[in-house]
Order: sequence, then structure tokens, then C-alpha cells
Amino acid sequence: MLRLLLSLVMVVVLVGLPGPASADRQPSGEQFVCDGDPLVALANNGAVDATGIPNQSAGTVPGAFIVLQWRGVTLQLPRTNNAGVPSYSDGRWWWSAEDLNHPTFQQRRSDVEHYVCERLP
Repeated sequence: MLRLLLSLVMVVVLVGLPGPASADRQPSGEQFVCDGDPLVALANNGAVDATGIPNQSAGTVPGAFIVLQWRGVTLQLPRTNNAGVPSYSDGRWWWSAEDLNHPTFQQRRSDVEHYVCERLP
């Protein structure tokens, strides 16, 4: 019985894993150029299945996140609980696509650094 249970768990885990990564394969997601460099934004609604959360916008709820790949850095930013268009921040980095063609992307250091972004066709 235990062996059958372990086999079922392994099947579920293996089926849920993504295929092997390829060095020449571009990650899927929205493509942008930010401050002159390519950026990929991958939105994920996370494992949140709570209903009745009042701050739902664009199909996201608190618990959703976005992964940004830019300049050799991968950032996973949680969705903020701000009203309106979904925004994502970890306190240092901020991403918001109020204008889908020109999202807001910035970083807080001693001052706030703004990066000009444009969606690629």
C-alpha cells in the first residue's frame, strides 16, 4: 500500500515539473525592453484559491506574484495589496503595468531609480 502511494506521488510530481531547460530557448512571458536591456515578465496567480477576497483586480489576488528576468537577475515579486491595477513589490523593486505598453519598473536604493520600459511586439 505504501509503495502504491509513493508511486502515485512520484507520478504527480513528475507530471507537474516543467521540461528540461534549453540554453537557446527563450522563456515564455511578456517581452519588454527596460533601460535598453531585454526583460521578461512571467505572471503567476500562485496557489491562492481563497474566494471572496475584496481586492481582486485583473484576475489576481494577494498571493499572486510576478517573475522578472532582467540583466542576469531573476526577481520574484509578490503582488501588493494596493487597489487598482495589480502591482508587485518586495520593498526594493516595483513593477506595475497600468500602461501595458510602458510598465512602471523601479528600484529603491538611497533614491528611487526609474527604468523606462517598452513592450516588444
